[in-house]
Parts: sequence; structure tokens; C-alpha cells
Amino acid sequence: MEITILAIGSRGDVQPYVALGLGLQAAGHQIQIASYARFADFVRSHGLNFAAVGTNPQQYIQALAKNVDYWQIFCDNLEQLLEDCWSCCQGTEAIIYSQVALPGYHIAEKLQVPCFAAFTNPLTRTRAFPHPLYTTPINFGGTYNWLTYVVHEQLRWQSVRKKINRWRQDLNLPLIPFTGFYSQLQQRQIPILHCFSPTVIPKPKDWSDGAYVTGYWFLKEFQWQPPADLVDFIQSGTPPIYIGFGSMSERNPETVTSLVLDALMQTKQRGILLSNWGGLQNVSLPDNVFPITGNIPHDWLFPLCRAVVHHGGAGTTAAALRAGVPSIVIPFGVDQPFWGQRVADLGVGTLPISQKELTRDQFVAAIQNVICNKNMRVTARALGDRIRAEDGVKRAVEIIQSYLHF
Repeated sequence: MEITILAIGSRGDVQPYVALGLGLQAAGHQIQIASYARFADFVRSHGLNFAAVGTNPQQYIQALAKNVDYWQIFCDNLEQLLEDCWSCCQGTEAIIYSQVALPGYHIAEKLQVPCFAAFTNPLTRTRAFPHPLYTTPINFGGTYNWLTYVVHEQLRWQSVRKKINRWRQDLNLPLIPFTGFYSQLQQRQIPILHCFSPTVIPKPKDWSDGAYVTGYWFLKEFQWQPPADLVDFIQSGTPPIYIGFGSMSERNPETVTSLVLDALMQTKQRGILLSNWGGLQNVSLPDNVFPITGNIPHDWLFPLCRAVVHHGGAGTTAAALRAGVPSIVIPFGVDQPFWGQRVADLGVGTLPISQKELTRDQFVAAIQNVICNKNMRVTARALGDRIRAEDGVKRAVEIIQSYLHF
């Protein structure tokens, strides 16, 4: 069966869908990943077909760092995304779509093919916890939690309603009412696959049978070889602390770099510093800090580190949890505070520190905490063992094929 996976987001967002695509391909399906053009080589290097959709994702990432409404930028480019997704889905027999790949549901309806929502975040309504974009350390109860989903769904839907309905008219589809398509999604009982571990977020009791928690979809990089100088650095002393913020862009990279170096010096720790998309600047680094600029696989690097400092993106958080090492989460926005709080609640990391409020003293205290807290290290190791014992891709493929009658 020909299956198209609409995977819209950053590199960390796209990677799990490549893993899922490989699992489906191994089961005998023909897979096409549709995403931003910058990920074409990445997807094709794993033997999957690729189709380019949308515009450059870096503008969304930069918007986060500049406190600009990234969703408005997304909406401004929505027409192009709709047309591109429609074109690349012609001839497909099933569609799997990520949390911001809005066209997937509508295209599947028009083509009359099965579709699956596939989320890296828990976006299905529940009273167990609030929507990931409404995270708070205070528990306001089930009613509040439920309403955060309803409110967020409506805010998102109303911002795209006119464009979506105009496009649906072009496709000769009925207009979706003012109340939104999220309710329709539930009424049609579209299967929803949540690609995180049930040991990290157990399935809430108020989720339907069609909402699944499959386990993480980790991508295995079989042919990757680490740089010799990086291997030498890691082996030359105590395990280093990894520091990187993925696709996030920092408005004052020199200031952040100085803060990081001061904290490492004060705590007498070695570090591996990631510079990606213009984030951290690796200028005049001391001998105890190694700069990396490429895409070093987290599944290789993180287990070799003493701790991981990151932004709290869903993919990076998953990799750190799987590695069994403590985390220091410094969220920039969107779902990152949610994952940072989850790390702390699980006892495998410090409380999240907003990048806007980060100080050297806070960073020093956090490093000392993850180094000296034996219970945290033991808990992180045990959680990593449980996650590595799961096979989320296998479980997801089984679920998908059960709906496709394979």
C-alpha cells in the first residue's frame, strides 16, 4: 500500500516519522515523507521517497526566539502548504499526518482513504493534565485541564477556518462548521497515535480506545561513524555535559555562550557545545569544551554524557530519557515547558528554567544538582532501561495495519 506521511516541523519533529516510515516500509508498504525541502537529503538517505511542501521552517524557529507569533507565520503560509500537500498526496492509499500538518485530515476525506493522526505531544483532550501549551506547575484540576484543550483547539481553528473552508470549497467538500473540525475528528473516530512512552506519560483513563500511546519512534543510524576528534575528547576525561538547544535560535548567543562556559568552569565540568542554526557560538572555547556543528545522533552521544542540557523539544527529551542520563531543560516556548516539567516530575532532571530567566547562578546550581543527586541518576538510568525495552515503531505499525486490514 502507498502511504504518505505529512511530517511538518523541525528536524526533531520530522525524525520520528522517518522511523515510522522505515517500519512501515519493512512491513511491505511504499512510503513517501512530505516535509520541508531542507529535509530532503535526510529523508532520502534512509531510503524513503520525499516530497517538498511548505516554506523554510527556520522562520518559525526564529519567531520563537524573537517572541513573534509563530502560528501567525504558519497561517500566512497556509495556502501554499495546502496546495503542496494536495499535490503530493495524489495516488496515495493512506495518510498519516503530524500535529501541524492540517491538510492531512481534509485530503484523506476528499480522496476517501484511511488517515491517522500521529502526535509527538499529548494533544487529545483529557482531564489528567493540561494541554502542553498551557503547562503550569500548579494543578488546577480536571475541568481546567479539559478546557485548555477546548480553548486551544478553538483558537487554532478560528485562525485558519476561512482559509481551510475556502480550500474545501475548491475540493467540493462541505464546509466545516464554526465549532471546528476537532470535534469532527473525534466523531469520525480517526485513530490517534501518540509516539511517546507510556512510562513517561501513561494513557489517560478518559482517552478513547482509538487514542494510542505506542512508545517512542526512535530512528536507528546504522551507517553513521563518529568523528575521531569527538571520540578522543570524550575518552580523554570524565563524561562531559552536553549543551545544545536543537533548532532554537538565541537572540544573544555570545551572552549565552559566556554564561555556559562560566558555569562549566565554576563546576569543573567538561562540555560538548552544539551550535546549530545560528544558536550558540563556539568562539575561543577552552580545552574542556568541544564544539559540534553537525547532526550527531543523540542515541550515540547522550549515553556517553554525564547530563544533557537542552530546550525540551519532544524529540530531544525522548533521546535524553532513553539514554538514562539526567536533564536540565531550558525551554524557549511552545511545548517545551511541558516536557521540562514532565522531566522534573519523573525525577530525572531539574525543574525547567526559562531561557528568558536563565542566570549563571541558576545554571551552576542545576549542574551541581544533576551531578550530586544520586537518586536522580539512579531514577534516570532505570527509566532509560524501560524505554529501551519498548518498540514504539513496531507497535505503531501493528496498529496502523489493523485498520488497513493487513
